[in-house]
Amino acid sequence: MHPSILRKETLSGAGMSPRVLTTMSAPERADSIVESGSPHVDVRALNSIALRSLVSLFNEKEGLFSRRITASEDGLRQEGTSRRATLIALLGLHRLTEAGATHPFDTASIRDVVWGDASWVRSVGDLGLLTWFTAVSEPERLGTIFNTFDFAEALETYGDGQQGRTTRLAWLLTGIAYARRARPGNLPDLTDIAVETYHLLLENQGESGIFGHAAFPRSIREIWCKRLGTFADQVHAIYALSTFAQAFQIEEPLGPALNCAKSLCALQGEMGQWWFLYDKRSCHVVNRYPVLSCHQDGIAPAGLFALGEATGQSFDQFVYKGLSWISGANELASDFRNADRGGIWDSLELRGHLAKYSEAALSFMGISRASPPASLTIRYEARPNHFGWLLYAFGKFGLPAERKYVMAAAH
Repeated sequence: MHPSILRKETLSGAGMSPRVLTTMSAPERADSIVESGSPHVDVRALNSIALRSLVSLFNEKEGLFSRRITASEDGLRQEGTSRRATLIALLGLHRLTEAGATHPFDTASIRDVVWGDASWVRSVGDLGLLTWFTAVSEPERLGTIFNTFDFAEALETYGDGQQGRTTRLAWLLTGIAYARRARPGNLPDLTDIAVETYHLLLENQGESGIFGHAAFPRSIREIWCKRLGTFADQVHAIYALSTFAQAFQIEEPLGPALNCAKSLCALQGEMGQWWFLYDKRSCHVVNRYPVLSCHQDGIAPAGLFALGEATGQSFDQFVYKGLSWISGANELASDFRNADRGGIWDSLELRGHLAKYSEAALSFMGISRASPPASLTIRYEARPNHFGWLLYAFGKFGLPAERKYVMAAAH
């Protein structure tokens, strides 16, 4: 566990020491990324693919993004809609718009659909995500959110807050941090809930830097959630700690974030894989698969870039290596980018449900065994949150050229 002296009273006068960072313009940074990839990955082209994919994933009838599309012999099939996935997609589109790029979506109308019904907010994660997006896109609406939801009681009201689930706590802390940075006139004092969420998040972190999935599992079946954490848990925690440190002008949260990032980078696969499940006690990988494209080109870059901006330390080489995995430097030598359908396939996974359990068992016995290519398969699906996180990480670099997009009819 991490000794923490951070309390409400320490935030009022705390400050981060000055840093001297080498900065590049967005185009220069994009060119640097292209030159550093092996093989080269043009991040502007990735942004273009992400935008085309979001067009395919949009359900015009409901004004929201679908949960996913699945490839079949009959083409692409949409499945339901999701406000949570829509918010993540909107975060990415907002980042792209900030870079001066254009896209075909009426984001104001989509925002109205999301904000028009608050009943979908059923967790601290949902609340944090909604606050995060509102703070960066339309901070004048934060007052409505603060009047609608009781932030002070959120950790006790919602199940994921009671269980101390890492990713959901991270989203709440990130939302609070962005609300503080937005500083609208009607902003309540969120310091207490921010510090409480921060401490609860640290309860999930082992000395190795790795975060478990939840501090207080609900049942015996979930007891491993306290010890094991997904890759998403790690990177969302890194992002939250980085934004919290910057918003409240304190350095303490950067230590745990760096500790986690350095452990993740040390465990990255030889081909740049960000593995799926980690053991915070032993600091090793429990399950390598599935390797998610969303982790390779979206969540990992977003988290590591944020930490780099907060600390001045660069994690770019690990980000670039992860991008190369997408473009074909992977176990199947397969390019996950699909030029014909304008998407990036979801993941690389083991065939059969028993395979992942056997890998976990071998891992706990200290046995590492490579998976032959024949045991691996590509999941031919696409999700809006993948492309939202991709654009959130790289949207600031813009698009390769002016393009016109035609909205696809919902299936």
